[in-house]
Amino acid sequence: MTITALTETEISALLSEVPGWALRDDGKAITRTLKFADFNAAFGFMTRVALFADKHDHHPEWFNVYNRVEMTLTTHDADGLSARDAALARAIEGFL
Repeated sequence: MTITALTETEISALLSEVPGWALRDDGKAITRTLKFADFNAAFGFMTRVALFADKHDHHPEWFNVYNRVEMTLTTHDADGLSARDAALARAIEGFL
């Protein structure tokens, strides 16, 4: 199955839907940093995202220190953003 990269128009539309996300400088990923009340809240959020991501076979690149979670979404098979990243970003917004 071929995974197609989003067009610039589709990326712009996605960013308007998920305003907390920013396009990475190379245009091939979106990023977001979140701060939670504490580690427990951050880890709970990451668990909800992990369950969704695993079910949809598309996983974020992320980094966690205490109450901070940094996320990057990209699709390596598409060499950029795909509909999978858009769906994951929307789901993540729903978990906040």
